[in-house]
Amino acid sequence: MVEMESGSAGGNPNYVMVPPPPAPAVEPQPLVSTQKRPISFPRRPSLRITSEFDSESATFFHKISCKLLDSLAKFKFSFHNNSKGDVSEPQISFVSKHLSLHYDLEDHNALVKTSVDVGPRLQLTAAHDVKAQQGEVTMVANVADPGYALELSTPVPSVGLPKATIRFPVGEVSLQEKEEEEVKSLLSVSGILKGQFLNGACTALYKDEELKLRYRCKDDEMSFLPTLSLPSNALSFAFKRRFGPSDKLSYWYNCDSNYWSAVYKRTYGKDFKFKVGYDSEVHLGWASLWVGDEGGKAETAPMKMKVQFMLQVPQDDIKSSVLMFRIKKRWDI
Repeated sequence: MVEMESGSAGGNPNYVMVPPPPAPAVEPQPLVSTQKRPISFPRRPSLRITSEFDSESATFFHKISCKLLDSLAKFKFSFHNNSKGDVSEPQISFVSKHLSLHYDLEDHNALVKTSVDVGPRLQLTAAHDVKAQQGEVTMVANVADPGYALELSTPVPSVGLPKATIRFPVGEVSLQEKEEEEVKSLLSVSGILKGQFLNGACTALYKDEELKLRYRCKDDEMSFLPTLSLPSNALSFAFKRRFGPSDKLSYWYNCDSNYWSAVYKRTYGKDFKFKVGYDSEVHLGWASLWVGDEGGKAETAPMKMKVQFMLQVPQDDIKSSVLMFRIKKRWDI
């Protein structure tokens, strides 16, 4: 027996043993869960229900609305009903940023409105009454300088030149073609100008060949607002005096007719407001109490409810005084 030297193969002294490559690492396989994933259903959009009641007309007004497509659109359904349960004026509305549709279920009529941004400074809006086959198209172009814009609007079908309105920081001027019996076509001009004069603000409004000049002088406690109409030379003025953060008195007087009215208002926080006033033209005194912000929404009022009580006392017949109330309540479901 011939013994082979260590590190040799076949007796070759130059042969070197190469170790075998390591075995590839085997990655652990994830365990397959045998449990079924829960099925998720889309959330139901929240509903907003608003109901109003007016004792003077003895009618209810109801509105149901909800937001769709992550608040990109809103769906509304509204109707009136009286004490007998009769439903009137039902309407369905679909409102979004660029398209709105209002459908009257009684008249079977639809009003469609759309708004499209044609460019960074150009906006096109259109409205169409399906039953009347009439509408209006408006184009608004904003000029580079802030506060300047040009608006062109025309009815559809068109009956003449479009109405042109030029807006600028201190007012606006409108040109519109009008038709009269004696003159086939007449260019009508209307506009409003605003500016500072002395310690107040002056406003000039021209429309239907009548010019109204109004001046307003105001400080923290008092406001004075005279108004002059030309060419009738009708003069009236309003006076407002604030006695504190919660008390305010307003007075209005017409110099031509000698009619006047006065209103005293007192607020208790944000959600309570008391008013009392008198109108000499109709010989009527009145008082009202608001529970909830008068100009705000029911959402911000306590319990999402607004209530108004009003007492009307005729000067000539006190016995025929009337107590009225209005209630507005909102539910979020």
